[in-house]
Amino acid sequence: MSESLRGTFETTLLATMATLPHGVSGLDLRRALAERTGRTPAVGAIYTVLQRLEAKAFVMSRVDEPRAVRGGRARRLFSITGAGVKALEEFRKRADIAWGTFSPELR
Repeated sequence: MSESLRGTFETTLLATMATLPHGVSGLDLRRALAERTGRTPAVGAIYTVLQRLEAKAFVMSRVDEPRAVRGGRARRLFSITGAGVKALEEFRKRADIAWGTFSPELR
């Protein structure tokens, strides 16, 4: 795969998305990340990473129907793709290899 995950935040965001139903909003994803990690990322950081993941075809988005509760505005909903699941699996394999060679005695 020519594209890969670029770091812990991309990986954590994508892994969190994989545990949620398809069609999650950025703000719902932010809440899930806060629950999972104990940290609340900035909204801008989430949407920047979502755009990058969408460009890599690891996530896809669609625009929801406008809602009166949002003043008639629609939400963009995101879902992980098969390529995103594959990227997580490849990241996990590489991490397992790296951690498999780790020894607490090394400094």
